[in-house]
Amino acid sequence: MTSVAAAGGCLCGAVRYRAEGEASHPTLCHCNSCRRAAGAPLVAWVTFPLAQFAFTKEAPASYRSSPPVVRTFCRTCGTPLTYEHATYPGAIDVTVASLDDPSAFPPADHTWTSERIVWLALGNGLPCHPRSRFE
Repeated sequence: MTSVAAAGGCLCGAVRYRAEGEASHPTLCHCNSCRRAAGAPLVAWVTFPLAQFAFTKEAPASYRSSPPVVRTFCRTCGTPLTYEHATYPGAIDVTVASLDDPSAFPPADHTWTSERIVWLALGNGLPCHPRSRFE
């Protein structure tokens, strides 16, 4: 884990955010929910302390994608931005691709590979977890 300050936002620039503190759990998630929310074969995430995260320009729209999960996205351009899970109330996951410097948060593993799209080859040598890295 690394203590950092990071900023990011959506494609159109309407929503901006700032995150500070310990960045942790950079992952490539293959779950069906993330794929559908992003319209992509996988989503890169990194976790920050919720208390050190803030939207700094225009609040995003939010959506409860399942009972314990709230996702945010820009209401203008649709960029997926964050993910909060009730099981981890002090944390917020940020889409790495929405960060100003996504290269600062390389993935450490693949999660939910049991739901990955079969034509997506996983040849980068990172650890693979069939579900969450905590299960």
